[in-house]
Amino acid sequence: MALTVRERRLPQLHISLDVPSCAFRHPNPPVAAPASTSASSRADCEHRLSDFEKLALLGRGNGGAVYKVAHRRTGALYALKVLHRGDPAGAASEVDALRRADTSPHVVRCHSVLPAAASGDVALLLELVDGGSLDAVVARRGAFPEAALAEVAAQALAGLAHLHARSVVHRDVKPGNLLVGAARAEVKIADFGIAKVLSRAGGDSCAAYEGTAAYMSPERFDTERHGHADPRAADVWGLGVTVLELLMGRYPLLPAGQKPSWAALMCAICFGELPSLPDGAASPELRAFVAACLQKDYTKRASVAQLLAHPFVAGRDAAASKDALQQMVAGA
Repeated sequence: MALTVRERRLPQLHISLDVPSCAFRHPNPPVAAPASTSASSRADCEHRLSDFEKLALLGRGNGGAVYKVAHRRTGALYALKVLHRGDPAGAASEVDALRRADTSPHVVRCHSVLPAAASGDVALLLELVDGGSLDAVVARRGAFPEAALAEVAAQALAGLAHLHARSVVHRDVKPGNLLVGAARAEVKIADFGIAKVLSRAGGDSCAAYEGTAAYMSPERFDTERHGHADPRAADVWGLGVTVLELLMGRYPLLPAGQKPSWAALMCAICFGELPSLPDGAASPELRAFVAACLQKDYTKRASVAQLLAHPFVAGRDAAASKDALQQMVAGA
């Protein structure tokens, strides 16, 4: 079922990975690659698209496509996100948000920025997270056990805390933008295409109708009334919908099989009740956690700090939860 509704409509992506390009030097220094790929980690100015061999298409959206690539000389594997922006400034905001926060183990790392000078497209050389996205895992394995959900919530909240502490809001938290490593079951926030860096003065308006409608918070559907809502609260809402979706094994805010039109989503998100879960389907702690995330009034919604201290997260058996998530990913 397609649940993505985006405001931006961009043309189809056409870019050759064999066309060399000059490197784009961002104001922030490049982030060093992790130890496993350190042999191929070089300065931005040394990377060219022709250095990489395209192995597979990992995903495609309105903003571009993501490929699995290998460095031709070292064999190191990366994800290459190609952005069809029309001007480099559009991609620069995504790079700025990502590089402010990609020092966290729960945020995907950006190693280099590689523009295609002839077309205006920009390619981000990113850390490859081999377990894939959580929506792919749930599609293959079905509903998550509660122990695995607690681990997903804990790690995603750690990532959001890191972002928010650096004045970055993601604005598109959903299962498809949470990646998980196969070896260590590390959950990482990805896709900063509509992320925003908040100004120090505050008062930022981040409620614009942009992103994935199915995971938008109520205040983002009514921007006239809530134009200056705290954008961090929208990230919490997206996490709440994500946890509920992984628990139920399907998108939770519409009846099973219902077409996710804009009108149906707006009514469900802004006016509908949360789905009722059968007795025994979730613990009181999990139910309370989801309810705290999905308060329709953003002023009453729990903060990331409060959720990190919630019994569902803070009271989990960390080792058992990590093992449960690892088993889900391994099976997928």
